Amino acid sequence: MTQNVVLTLQGVTKRFGGLVAVNAMDFSVQEGQVLGLIGPNGSGKSTTLNLISGALPATSGSIALRGTDITTMPARDITRRGISRTFQLVRLLPSMDVLENVMAGAVFGHRRRWGTDARSYAMGLIDRVGLGGKAHARISQLTYIDTKRVELARVLASDPKLLLLDEWLAGLNPTELEIGIDLIKSLRDDGRTIILVEHVMDAIRSLCDTCVVMSSGTKIAEGPPSSVLTDPEVVRAYLGDDDA
Repeated sequence: MTQNVVLTLQGVTKRFGGLVAVNAMDFSVQEGQVLGLIGPNGSGKSTTLNLISGALPATSGSIALRGTDITTMPARDITRRGISRTFQLVRLLPSMDVLENVMAGAVFGHRRRWGTDARSYAMGLIDRVGLGGKAHARISQLTYIDTKRVELARVLASDPKLLLLDEWLAGLNPTELEIGIDLIKSLRDDGRTIILVEHVMDAIRSLCDTCVVMSSGTKIAEGPPSSVLTDPEVVRAYLGDDDA
């Protein structure tokens, strides 16, 4: 793994009135690394992704992509610079088929493609995520995991430098979960740089090089999954003092 820093957060804070959703967050992501952003519900993980992707403005602190400050950039400019994301709830274009949804990522992403180039590129990604033969299926005809595959293919079509996966594995049955983990592993093996927000600890253990643990908006631990997941403070954050 090359040790080139792709993303750096320094003192990033987000306040909603009197509520501090993210408090002085610091971490960096290396090229080719899978970083797990974990913590109990309501700890600020998705808000952190929203700050990185430009969906929300930071109250203070700085976010840099390959040394360029993107803290105040609008989401469309951040996408064009190479950060793309999925969402907890799949967001597809229901009036379009699978191919058209994926082509949208190719047209509006970091490395723009048009016409037959966008079409052939999108077809390759449809095969890449395991949807071969379903390019012209309507979104309403797809299973839940296939809608997630479409969203992932659309994100990949934007050719991101950094891929943000917000609970992409959530809601999958055990068989689908195994398929989903293997798919993310294949992206990691391709050298993709990924921030993974996830509650499935088997996925965290098998996919992540390092973890950042959040609780009540604050980073409480950082390090390899093997050490972080046994940290007493992390166990208390997940289970509470009595159960821990």
